[in-house]
Amino acid sequence: MFKRLKNLATLPSRPRPPVGATPHVVVHAENKWRLLRFLPRPHGTNCGIPVLLVPSLINRYYVLDLTRGKSFAESLVAHGFDVFCIDWGQPTAEDRFQTFDDIADRALARALRRVCEVAGVPQAHVLGYCLGGTLAAIHTALHPERVASLTCVAAPIAFEHAGIMRTWLTGDGFDIDALVNGFGLLPAALLQFSFQLLRPTLGLSKAVNLVDRAWNDKFLDGYLALETWANDNVAIPGEFYRTYVRELYQRDALCHGQLTVAGQRVNLGAIRCPLLCVTFSVDAIAPAACCAPLLELCGSQDKRLVHFEGSHVGGMTSSPAAKGLWPQIFGFWHSLPSPAK
Repeated sequence: MFKRLKNLATLPSRPRPPVGATPHVVVHAENKWRLLRFLPRPHGTNCGIPVLLVPSLINRYYVLDLTRGKSFAESLVAHGFDVFCIDWGQPTAEDRFQTFDDIADRALARALRRVCEVAGVPQAHVLGYCLGGTLAAIHTALHPERVASLTCVAAPIAFEHAGIMRTWLTGDGFDIDALVNGFGLLPAALLQFSFQLLRPTLGLSKAVNLVDRAWNDKFLDGYLALETWANDNVAIPGEFYRTYVRELYQRDALCHGQLTVAGQRVNLGAIRCPLLCVTFSVDAIAPAACCAPLLELCGSQDKRLVHFEGSHVGGMTSSPAAKGLWPQIFGFWHSLPSPAK
């Protein structure tokens, strides 16, 4: 009890654990986004095919490199993978006209090409998280040649089943054109507030959990790291967001084969590489019913589903994830044959 009270009293001044701290180098940079390569451990094993991590644009990339012991990227490196990650950066006013095509087609193409050049291989495993998974699925359908396998973690596909978020974005009172034309960049604070409204009691729940477990220093470090990430939101280019909302949330064009990117119709049936789809049991942002249809829509012969107990963020960053989900993802990659060079 004494330690719990002491930790709570000193929480505001408690040193924040480092986030995004796995050593890396920048192997490509373009405007605001960068391609990171995490440095391998000395004498680490080489798993052959590199891994490209594609995070969402809405939050910072280091949700996949949260803090020591809760870093997916760190664990990948420790298991001998050659790991790359896109850091989408922080858009400014000059980026308000950046389009969906710019990101889903051109930026991802350059990132994958650079990964393959640096690693000296023809293909890479691609893992997309949340919106990053949606973009990765779209890109793989259009350009499958550099994708050895696709892993989509909590990635919305069938937006008809996107829950309350779709209800808001398709309502008569929501004017996407007025929003984008007025702001240019969708403000980070507005996006964060909308996610908070999805689970209005989450703040209270976190506070209760904090008080209950404040005696645990390891828990406190993880809590502070996650809070650092959760409050480090970034704005989204308005033109990208306009297409994202109109074509995916409002028209459900991706699921119905009606989405056009860079002049090409996106047919998810063109995805023929091995596919792993990860869904979470408590996910208000990307419900399982919104993500799992990718398995039916893709043309892959090797396609697998992992339904994991957890939330949209905690399911990927928690200690149970490190012990349960991450090994299943690693095992998926290890089970696949290496492509010929």
